[in-house]
Amino acid sequence: MPKDRPELPPVEELLTAAVTAVGGVERPGQVKMAQAVRDAVESEEHLAVQAGTGTGKSLAYLVPAIRHAAESKKAVVVSTATIALQRQLVDRDLPRLADALEGLLPHRPEFAILKGRRNYLCRHKTAAGMPEDEDDQLFDPREVSATGRMVQRIQDWADETETGDRDEIVPGVSDQAWRQFSVTARECLGAQRCPSGADCFAELARERAGEADVVVTNHALLAIDAMEDFAVLPEHDVVVVDEAHELADRVTSVVTGELSEATVSLAVRRAGRLVEQGVADRLQEAGEDLRALLGAAPPGRVDTLPQSLGLTLSLVRDAAFACITALGPRNKDKDDPENAGLRKAAFTVLDDVHDTAQRMLDAFGPAAGGTGTGLSADDSDDPDSRASDSGSSGTRSSGTRSSGTRSSGTGAAASGGPTGRAGGDAEAEEIHRAEVVWLEEGRGRVPPTLRVAPLSVGGMLRDKLFGDRTVVLTSATLALGGTFDSLARQWGLRPGEWTGLDVGSPFDHPRRGILYVATHLPQPGRDGLPEAYVDEIAELIEAAGGRTLGLFSSMRAAKAATEALRERLDVPLLCQGDDATGQLVKQFAGDPATCLFGTLSLWQGVDVPGPSLTLVIIDRIPFPRPDDPLASARQRHVAAKGGNGFMAVAATHAALLLAQGAGRLLRSMDDRGVVAVLDPRLATARYSGFLLNSLPPYWRTTDPGKVREALRRLTADL
Repeated sequence: MPKDRPELPPVEELLTAAVTAVGGVERPGQVKMAQAVRDAVESEEHLAVQAGTGTGKSLAYLVPAIRHAAESKKAVVVSTATIALQRQLVDRDLPRLADALEGLLPHRPEFAILKGRRNYLCRHKTAAGMPEDEDDQLFDPREVSATGRMVQRIQDWADETETGDRDEIVPGVSDQAWRQFSVTARECLGAQRCPSGADCFAELARERAGEADVVVTNHALLAIDAMEDFAVLPEHDVVVVDEAHELADRVTSVVTGELSEATVSLAVRRAGRLVEQGVADRLQEAGEDLRALLGAAPPGRVDTLPQSLGLTLSLVRDAAFACITALGPRNKDKDDPENAGLRKAAFTVLDDVHDTAQRMLDAFGPAAGGTGTGLSADDSDDPDSRASDSGSSGTRSSGTRSSGTRSSGTGAAASGGPTGRAGGDAEAEEIHRAEVVWLEEGRGRVPPTLRVAPLSVGGMLRDKLFGDRTVVLTSATLALGGTFDSLARQWGLRPGEWTGLDVGSPFDHPRRGILYVATHLPQPGRDGLPEAYVDEIAELIEAAGGRTLGLFSSMRAAKAATEALRERLDVPLLCQGDDATGQLVKQFAGDPATCLFGTLSLWQGVDVPGPSLTLVIIDRIPFPRPDDPLASARQRHVAAKGGNGFMAVAATHAALLLAQGAGRLLRSMDDRGVVAVLDPRLATARYSGFLLNSLPPYWRTTDPGKVREALRRLTADL
């Protein structure tokens, strides 16, 4: 150890002190994980750790992380997928840990939470230094509209807040209202140029983070920090990614681009104040063309570029470029903060429109074209299409934001000319395809939207996140099919670059829980919830005396089951959407007789220990929808490269959700119960072994009589 580094107690001693201070019990898996994290940090080797519920994994990674920060005098970044875990770390785990370790380390451990700039109140914008767009203008507080009331609440809160953190506002406010008071990182003038820079909430949060030993953030900001040319997070050499099973999806969301009439109209409104009317009108007309085209096209994946779409995207791109050029140099108004704010806001949205249009054209390759009139692929529901994460980099450069230069673009992709590809050429193109484009249908006030996303973020993560720092990835659900390989491929990690460790769970799964697969039921179809499934659910709930969490693959199925069973059963039955999800979960946990039905957010977001939850029902294996544009494109891409796309994408997706859903059952050492999967394919299909090996090791049965009898005995004992 270098002489300038202090001699610190070993991780084991610090962990014992921490567990004792919080009134917990040290568990073998927790000690094993803490030692593995320490070893990974010291050897600078990436580590993936599966730690089941009840292990105490937060302390297992926080203790060695804090020790490393004290020793190296560099912050450790902890990234989470959910706000709930961020709050648990910042409000509960880290304060207690700081108290416990204060006397054992050179100084009391410091921690901070850091979010994206959009999450903090902008003092300059609040002071009306940056007027908003007419469709998102500040509403008169006297209006009786919900948005007007929210705006008034934000204004009142703005005079009192010390952090400017949006999450302080309870109940929360809509994005539409919050946009009036916040800016993105690209819209920000910068602390040096902004009149409110000295008191900027986002900058103050960064300052606090810069002084902390542990900085808690989210996967999105972690991805932005890794990919941008400028630092968002403090200097660090170790990252802990908790809820790591969601990392690839969260990063994909960050790098997904979208284009619609609404985004173009926003660019027109912002640029219209600053450029000649004729230049802005050109972009407005291109946006109207885009609206007409997307409004008439069917939603779905866009596999080849229709001439009409290629031409329209080129018009939008070139019109945005003309506006950017007309705005002049980017630092033109550096001494005039008000105009600088207007110009920065205009540049931001124009850059986005230009770059996204160009990126969509690039997604079809240099010889893109096609003469089709629709935007949907004929093979989007092909049952034989196979594919998944390829591990290659999935994003393309679409212009240098800081330089202010833009290419207006030419070529076949821009003109939408025919390509006339032969079958072999099409297969070769698929192998080299990097991104997928799809059209999402409009809903309510949201217009039809064209989106573009990478087929894989593995290459990006490998180069940008894992390249120059040590990363520890952890979750209760990482070993799918019994190995870490599926998620390692999504992260872009290659064999030999990382170590995997499953520290198990303190729960005795075979003695505490039953996995029941209803093999006597028919396979689920596309025509809604079969009547036999409704009968099975009713019999299971009656045997359990309520106490049931129903996890459904679609909201339609959840609502159908709720409607069919409310009159049939004597127990209270709640359905997601009846009230705020948090309130429903609270009501469910407070009354053991109550049942709660819902969909995706309940698969991963419910933590109800005790007698209120003894039965988890899963209606079907949660494969991605056949028409899911991104999942189907990833399956096809893997198949083109010679892999098994179904297993790499669809089965991996299903295994992850099944494991998360089944994990809702045992949340404390005293819990007992049943996980009932109504889909017989979990026991009979060729891929069932992969799925079953992804689940906790419950005792398994296919006998409905045994399960109902077990539930009755359990209910009688409670």
